[in-house]
Amino acid sequence: MTIFNTPIISPILRFISNTIMRFAGWRVEGQLPDLPKFVIIGAPHTSNWDFLLFLGVIFRLKADVRYMGKAELFNNPFGWFFYWCGGVPVDRKKSTGLVDQMVEACNKSKKFILVIAPEGTRYHVHEWKRGFYYIAQKANIPIVTAKVDGINKATHVGELFQPGDDIEADMAAIMAAFHGMSGINPRKKTKKKYITLEG
Repeated sequence: MTIFNTPIISPILRFISNTIMRFAGWRVEGQLPDLPKFVIIGAPHTSNWDFLLFLGVIFRLKADVRYMGKAELFNNPFGWFFYWCGGVPVDRKKSTGLVDQMVEACNKSKKFILVIAPEGTRYHVHEWKRGFYYIAQKANIPIVTAKVDGINKATHVGELFQPGDDIEADMAAIMAAFHGMSGINPRKKTKKKYITLEG
């Protein structure tokens, strides 16, 4: 049970979220694929407001998503709250890396939609991290884009990529899909480069 599928509470939150999105002038274009498991990558990540926009988009799409959170957040007394918000704990101290932990969580679930901001920060960066790609590749699930167009107040959702054997070509195609997207704060728009680190 999460914030996105709790009876009574979730419909109320969805109504409030949709109302705020409408009055703020934001719209969601496209839809998520009818698949049980995939990774959503949202970019550009340029503002603290991105989290609220993320919630608005997810509620509009009626999706039940997950995100990664450091393991300490899920301890008592407030750990239940982060689980309820869709969090999946990852332990950086484990011998298995973050990618393998998320692949294991995916394999154990019947439905698993993971949301990741590939830039890893809202501040200006020159490179994208590849963790999202490795998770999708190892779990054999597709990657779905969520593009933030701050200038036109729109989020474009639904373009799908299936990781193959040529990571360089795949990354180039994925990043090209975000060409022209400005994010909420265009001044912090990320240059389209990426790094080879796993997470």
